[in-house]
Amino acid sequence: MEVNQYLEMFIEESKDHLQACSEHLLELEKNPDDLAIVGEIFRSAHTLKGMSATMGFEDLADLTHKMENVLDAIRNEKIHVTPEILDVVFESVDHLEEMVMDIANGGDGKRDVSSTVAQLKRIELGEYAIPEVVATTETPVTAVASVLEYDSFEQTVITQSAEQGFNAFEISVRLREDCLLKAARVFMVFEILEKNGDVIKSNPSVEKLEDEQFDQQFCVAFVTKESAEDIQKKIMKVSEVEEVIVATIGTTVTAVASVLEYDSFEETVIAQSAEQGFNAFEISVRLREDCLLKAARVFMVFEILEKDGDVIKSNPSVDKLEDEQFDQQFYVAFVTKESAEDMQKKIMKVSEVEEVIVATIEEKQFSEKEQAIQEVTATATIEPEAKPATAPENTTPAPKPAKAAAPAKADKSHAPVGNKTIRVNIERLDILMNLFEELVIDRGRLQSISTEVNHGELNETVERMSRVMGDLQTIILTMRMVPVETVFNRFPKMIRQLSRDLNKKINLEIIGAETELDRTVIDEIGDPLVHLIRNSVDHGIENPTARLAKGKPEEGTVVLRAYHSGNYVFIEIEDDGAGINREKVLAKAISKGIVTQEQSYSMSDKQINELILASGFSTADVISDVSGRGVGLDVVKTTIESLGGNISIESTQDVGSIFSIQLPLTLSIISVMLVEIEKEIYAIPLSSIIETSIIRSSEIMNAHNQKVIDFRGKVVPLVFLEEIFEVPRKEPQVDEFHSVVIVRKGEKLAGLVVDSFIGQQEIVLKSLGNYLTNIFAISGATILGNGKVALIVDCNALIK
Repeated sequence: MEVNQYLEMFIEESKDHLQACSEHLLELEKNPDDLAIVGEIFRSAHTLKGMSATMGFEDLADLTHKMENVLDAIRNEKIHVTPEILDVVFESVDHLEEMVMDIANGGDGKRDVSSTVAQLKRIELGEYAIPEVVATTETPVTAVASVLEYDSFEQTVITQSAEQGFNAFEISVRLREDCLLKAARVFMVFEILEKNGDVIKSNPSVEKLEDEQFDQQFCVAFVTKESAEDIQKKIMKVSEVEEVIVATIGTTVTAVASVLEYDSFEETVIAQSAEQGFNAFEISVRLREDCLLKAARVFMVFEILEKDGDVIKSNPSVDKLEDEQFDQQFYVAFVTKESAEDMQKKIMKVSEVEEVIVATIEEKQFSEKEQAIQEVTATATIEPEAKPATAPENTTPAPKPAKAAAPAKADKSHAPVGNKTIRVNIERLDILMNLFEELVIDRGRLQSISTEVNHGELNETVERMSRVMGDLQTIILTMRMVPVETVFNRFPKMIRQLSRDLNKKINLEIIGAETELDRTVIDEIGDPLVHLIRNSVDHGIENPTARLAKGKPEEGTVVLRAYHSGNYVFIEIEDDGAGINREKVLAKAISKGIVTQEQSYSMSDKQINELILASGFSTADVISDVSGRGVGLDVVKTTIESLGGNISIESTQDVGSIFSIQLPLTLSIISVMLVEIEKEIYAIPLSSIIETSIIRSSEIMNAHNQKVIDFRGKVVPLVFLEEIFEVPRKEPQVDEFHSVVIVRKGEKLAGLVVDSFIGQQEIVLKSLGNYLTNIFAISGATILGNGKVALIVDCNALIK
């Protein structure tokens, strides 16, 4: 199978499943006894494992499998949910996200996760495994059995040993934390084992155990005539061994599981039965060699089964069983409310039944079988190459991609039937946008020609085309809009981790996650929001003791809010923390030389608040992993301003702070004011313009070697664009009047002096390419209707 063509789908689906895992884990932390949530997480993990294995990302599949084992144990109430267990599962999800991102960036998805895997195994082998040591040999102990994975040869050895009367155990040995000679203790354990039986496998491998490349725990598969209790006692006599868990290997699972094959309908029935609290078993029944009435015995077995549950499948089929077309053994898949032990006892009461093995059907068997079938099919597809071209080479692998995608679709049972949405590659939307931008340029050109020609029908056609293109523009821009939810989703998990790191209690509220922004803005806004939220959590929210002393609730609240207003989207981060300490900020700003003592006297509270956005500014007394180095908020300000937005801060000491970000809805097609300087045309974004004005030369004043004007009681500095852009003039221009565009950057104003105003127009923003980067005060260019290029002025760069 050519997996590359499905890689994109795999990455997107994986991100969705991991996001679902994170959200449900946060829910589970609040409701640790809700096993329905665990089921949702398990299904997402199970689907991701199957997809990863199909795509060949074994490390990803392996880590998901280990995580799935823990979830399965929680789901079956063998483990109780604790914050410590969830920490490890969250860490696993973080690793999985990093692996998927690596694959998305062209990597192989490999990552060192050995410590996390060891922790997952430790959880899986928790206290719940000890009582199961004394379980009857008929019921395999799956708690430990899933830790070691066996190839076909090892399975055969274990099965044959069992047939010859040997016991097959998985032994988990944990050494004391202060054990100094781990390799020596391992040697002594192996010496005991080899005297009493045969070691089949170990994890880690023997070489790693000899080199002490393991923590404190290792597992061994072992066959012996001794009992589990005797082996445990013997190993416990080794010095510095803290714990020994001996569990029977579930050989019956591999023996029975490989006999029955399920189609998708049968798998669904079994899975749904499990969700509704039924037990799903595979039952192997062997009749005595001298049994004369085999069909009668089968009938009696089925009669017992049908009284206690439902038969899903049998091997051989029911018809063959009735006709006695089988040897002495048959297999049945069965769902019931009864326990395995009870079912075994009831069937054993049927005369001439020699042996009954009841094994739990594990969901993981389905994915393992599916993977094996895919591997066989993948191998089989190589053969037709030697055959004539008429062989159906293309049709053989066709069903396989469906298997990769199917689990994801099946799991989303909550999605409405007949969903009318499709997943579109972002690159295609970019191409569509570029083509439309060319149309916008041509529309401008047509309008210019139409005005010159002044032909009635041409004018009418151009006008109609402009209306249609306006509607088309609205649709295309809407298609590119993405809910801010895609960015907000990462923050609940981040807040959880920060609250644990900082020993604070924090509740995150998200409002307006459905608010939409252009994809180009969404791509850039994630990191600034991370900095702002970390800042609110670290500097804003006080520790529980301080909050109680101030009469506040112990738990602090951070509100992340998004909403539309006009052509802008506002994102606010509000906290009910300590607020900004005016005196502390001023003292730090003066010591850093950001402002002078004299300037500080006339500064408003808002201006003082915004000092924390200055480069290198930090009020943290101690540098931590979270903050304190004076980087972050200045980057936030720069990024937001580069997007054509601005940030403002409102804060009241001991009440809280609100960081408000204003962002344009889209960056690709913008409205501008076209201006002219000596035959050169420049575009000034309307989002930066307050108004235009004509001033007399006599109104221009000088202040601190800067030309300024009085604009409605405010002193506004003038910026002569001809000087900034070094526009050559044929002869010096001496005018009594000047055309001025008043622009704003936050609270600061400036007047851009130009020769004349041309008018307002919608233009397409084009980058200047790799050769013309970092040109001062120019953010891009556009092509006008007459074919000329106009440079777009970056007003933020002109205002200091």
